[in-house]
Amino acid sequence: MANDAVHWLGARDDASDIKDTTPSLSGLITVLVPALISFVVMVLLFIILRKSNRRMYMPRTYIGYLRSWQRTPESPTGLWNWIKAMYQLPDTYVLQHHSMDAYLMLRFLKLCSVMLLVGCCITFPILWPVNATGGGTKIQLNKLSISNIADTQYGRYYAHCFLTWIFVAFIFFMVTREHLFYINLRQAYLFSPAYASRISSRTVLFTAVTQDLLNKDKLRTMFGRDKVKNVWIATDTKELEGKVKERDAAAMKLEGAETKLIVLANKARNKALKKDGSVENPETDVADGQFDDESGSVAARWVEAKKRPTHRLKMLIGKKVDTINWARSEIERLSPEIEELQAKHRAGETKLVSSVFVEFYHQADAQASYQSVAHNLPLHMSPRYIGLDPTQVIWSNLRIKWWERLGRHAATVAFVCAMIIFWAIPTAVVGAISNIDSLTKIVPFLKFIDSVPSWIKGVITGLLPTIMMSVLMALVPIILRLMAKLGGDPTLAAVELTVQNWFFAFQVVQVFLVVTVASSAAAVVESIMHNPASAASLLAQKIPTASNFYISYIILQGLSFSAGALLQIVGLILSKVLGRLLDSTPRKMYTRWSSLAGLGWGTVYPSFTLLTVVAIVYSCIAPLVMGFGTIGLYLFYFAYRYNLLYVSNATIDTQGRCYTRALQHLTVGCYLSMVCLIGLFAIGTGTDTIALGPMILMIIFLVFVILYHLSLNSAMEPLLNYLPKNLEAEEEGLLAAEKANNLSTLNEKSKADDLTGPSGSISAHRDSGIDNVGNGLSSVDSAEKGLTATSSPAPKLNIFTKFLRPDLYQNYHQMRKLVPGSADIVAYPAEAERDAYCHPAINSQPPLLWIPRDPLGVSSQEVAHTMRVIPITDEDAYLDENCKIKWNEEKGEPPIYEEKIAY
Repeated sequence: MANDAVHWLGARDDASDIKDTTPSLSGLITVLVPALISFVVMVLLFIILRKSNRRMYMPRTYIGYLRSWQRTPESPTGLWNWIKAMYQLPDTYVLQHHSMDAYLMLRFLKLCSVMLLVGCCITFPILWPVNATGGGTKIQLNKLSISNIADTQYGRYYAHCFLTWIFVAFIFFMVTREHLFYINLRQAYLFSPAYASRISSRTVLFTAVTQDLLNKDKLRTMFGRDKVKNVWIATDTKELEGKVKERDAAAMKLEGAETKLIVLANKARNKALKKDGSVENPETDVADGQFDDESGSVAARWVEAKKRPTHRLKMLIGKKVDTINWARSEIERLSPEIEELQAKHRAGETKLVSSVFVEFYHQADAQASYQSVAHNLPLHMSPRYIGLDPTQVIWSNLRIKWWERLGRHAATVAFVCAMIIFWAIPTAVVGAISNIDSLTKIVPFLKFIDSVPSWIKGVITGLLPTIMMSVLMALVPIILRLMAKLGGDPTLAAVELTVQNWFFAFQVVQVFLVVTVASSAAAVVESIMHNPASAASLLAQKIPTASNFYISYIILQGLSFSAGALLQIVGLILSKVLGRLLDSTPRKMYTRWSSLAGLGWGTVYPSFTLLTVVAIVYSCIAPLVMGFGTIGLYLFYFAYRYNLLYVSNATIDTQGRCYTRALQHLTVGCYLSMVCLIGLFAIGTGTDTIALGPMILMIIFLVFVILYHLSLNSAMEPLLNYLPKNLEAEEEGLLAAEKANNLSTLNEKSKADDLTGPSGSISAHRDSGIDNVGNGLSSVDSAEKGLTATSSPAPKLNIFTKFLRPDLYQNYHQMRKLVPGSADIVAYPAEAERDAYCHPAINSQPPLLWIPRDPLGVSSQEVAHTMRVIPITDEDAYLDENCKIKWNEEKGEPPIYEEKIAY
């Protein structure tokens, strides 16, 4: 998303190069028309392609590995009726059938669009006339910005000042309101029977545990023997994990080689048949599954030994070996070694590392231990985490000591800060390549480029910088995630939260501040360090003149990128082209077919947050930016709503914490807006006592906002991290009332059945006590009425009071109706409970190999011989008459299918 902004930056290395460009209407149309055309073309392509590419554009409606309750109803494929069908599903459908993170992502996009729409309603009617008649010399669109106010019209700044008060106050009200909404939703979600029954809700991870406490008996005594159900102490699995990876790699090589051998043999046979002019297939070479015991003898009738699949043990220089024979012997060698190491880990005969997972019988006990101080020394048995899915644990980071964590954190933060500041250097290099004529004059040894053919020079100046810029921007999230893991974050959710902060900082500095002042981040930082008071005036001078760029930037993002998110052209090409080239085994075909596009919350949120922050900064400086921001963010909401309902599948669970972090990031826009206005007022006012008024008022308001923000964070922080005790007791009462209500309903139903008989007309009530189980809506109204009969009646519902009082109308009891109910309680197999938080390598079994069945019978012999060292099957996959691999997609669950456990 930042590509265009950073590319724009790369070609401008000095602030003096930027002139006060006037954003003309014709310039705006020049940007708008191509973006609108590309938007229409991509949307039309999406509408056309979704009819025939169901797997690409509607996989959540049918794909096999999703549970039935996770699937979305079928969508029509007409020109427009799919839009109506999509909007018939509420946003809460995503909450009940997808995840809380996915639902809150949609809510955030809608929230940002609504906030900017309200900002437009506040500022447009007042600031446009005030700016347009400000007596300045600006023309066209610049007449609508604050830069058109003449030196003698300082009194007009009061309009900007007071409207900033109103808009910033509205934003902070919305941030406060959404914090309350999230807290109530989180509490209802975590207390729901469906979530409270999960192992993760009752398990706490303690890191930096001292050596003396790496003992199960001591930990049980410490937390209460009657409360602790299981204890898993992490072990050093480096050797075991290495051998498991070697075995699995050899297994995949074996599967690929056997599949290749089957295809080669059948192609050779078909070729021989065509050459001999035979029209009927000869009898199969394998009769009734009988064949000799010589390895590969069936395939050898058609494939010479030198054409069998081979590989080198080391790249380019290693010894060449027969892949099938080598892989079998490798698996045979590694399997007993792995089993021996696994037995040692299960028996506790290996080195322990400083992290433990403690599972409690009840969620309340887990929360109590999570909220308590676990050790008398600082940084010991801390940080701790609750609600961890075992599949999201970064096992290599569990061994980190407290002092090592501090060092890693400091080193990675320093690296990221340096990267944010100096990222303009590689982008400037890319910008220089695009202007190669100037570069060859500066760098003499590049003179040879002037003599190359013009088409090669065109590639160097045109295509190469674009590719390099795309690679550079694609590297940013990868580098940030790597740094977060190196910093010691023990879970993927923690990594995403860290990346969200870092990537947002990167976006604000490189895509907003640097582009605004048209200089490198290092130059900006240096000037502010030498003269801190210049920060406000520097931004104040540059921000009004950069509004044209941001209007173009938001148009491009809102139209082109939202349509691109719908069309998914890259994914379509990868699946259609690379899929056919690279998917050489049934497993690879199934993996591509069943893998849904994921979302990295740490990089998705900052991109949209930046658009909103830019619009907020310009809200009272150049309000037109906010109008385009409103439309752009709603288009993104539309695109992501479709994808989250029909296409994407978020696998990383942060329990919605990315949402509150994004809300905090929105306030950065408020602070930047106030600081810039203070700078503008200071530049324009000088010592005029009348004109100093807006600046003084804005400074007073800034101090008030900072104090309010600190108070808000102090009040909300405990509720964002912990669950309150009063709701534990209340939830137990509600569940008891529901149970009693269900029993009463069942008794009435039983009596009615006795009266009406089998053919009676009285409909049966769901014995789960849950209405609309498919939608996950809990019917708890009667239970709540039973508990609150003595309390005062709720106020009459009103749209304004409902909006202004989320503590009343979006409270815990209302949110409880939205979350999954008792029907979604998870039951675990005994081995899943026993091994939930063991390292995957400790219980890893050899993978089941899957090869296609063929008419020649090669697969039958390979299955019989390979089965001696590793499980293998040729069911549900076959070669067609053209020797193409096919598998039974209608069944949706091949032999290698494993149902995911909802930890």
